[in-house]
Amino acid sequence: MTSIASKTYESAAPKKVAFLGLGVMGFPMAGHLARAGHSVSVYNRSPAKAQAWVTEFGGAAQSTPRTAAMGADIVFACVGNDDDLRSITLGADGAFAGMEPGAVFVDHTTASADVARELYGAAKTLGLAFIDAPVSGGQAGAQNGALTVMCGGDEKAFDAVKPVALAFSRAFTRMGPSGTGQLTKMVNQICIAGLVQGLAEAIAFGQKAGLDMNQVLDVIGKGAAQSWQLDNRGKTMVADQFDFGFAVDWMRKDLGLVLDEARRNGARLPVTALVDQFYADVQAQGGNRLDTSSLIKRLK
Repeated sequence: MTSIASKTYESAAPKKVAFLGLGVMGFPMAGHLARAGHSVSVYNRSPAKAQAWVTEFGGAAQSTPRTAAMGADIVFACVGNDDDLRSITLGADGAFAGMEPGAVFVDHTTASADVARELYGAAKTLGLAFIDAPVSGGQAGAQNGALTVMCGGDEKAFDAVKPVALAFSRAFTRMGPSGTGQLTKMVNQICIAGLVQGLAEAIAFGQKAGLDMNQVLDVIGKGAAQSWQLDNRGKTMVADQFDFGFAVDWMRKDLGLVLDEARRNGARLPVTALVDQFYADVQAQGGNRLDTSSLIKRLK
């Protein structure tokens, strides 16, 4: 059974591309690139995952980021954090060492704006382009090829990448210069943190009041309280189901980036800082890999 949903792909000239990092997001994203007709080389830190991808989608697995990137028009990546990103781009075995002048590196990791600007500069000195392009939409969005991608970098490089990246996205938007993609993702995570905590409190309150919360969600979901979180996580929260989705550990990593950036730019984020500590409580209860909607567990 395929790990990606069927999709009608927009017409884009076939390219030679690489994808570095085949986790829950990267594996299906790279799969959509292959299904859209692009020639894909992949690299993953654990080679077995790369071989499994090749078994499902074809293409070629490589032993280093450098060899995967050789000859690629575009190199996509989706790894864990700033240090992981540096490890696959820089050094003798990094992707930059294998890329040819004019090639574009597109980073889908949720990372800091600082590392985006750092790698943009390093790429530019080599005649390469670098786009920071974090995504929203979660594992389901990756599998369905319906991610929202927010990009920072030069317009020419963005324009070259967009037709190819639409294989796994429904919106691929340039927000401005290097780093603005990551800053936009931080805004996204601030919104989500507050929404999930509000939804958790609302459901816990309704349950204490003896309401049929599935019916309540159906009703308020047709009014001003409607949100993606209510539509997609409300009833699973009522059912105490959290073994899916965007993990608490990942959210805490993202909120750490947000709070670091806020300290630099002077933004005041009292609710975000509080929800981050609530997520720490969930981690302390052993909920590291539960979906972010598990915030409600603190209230029961």
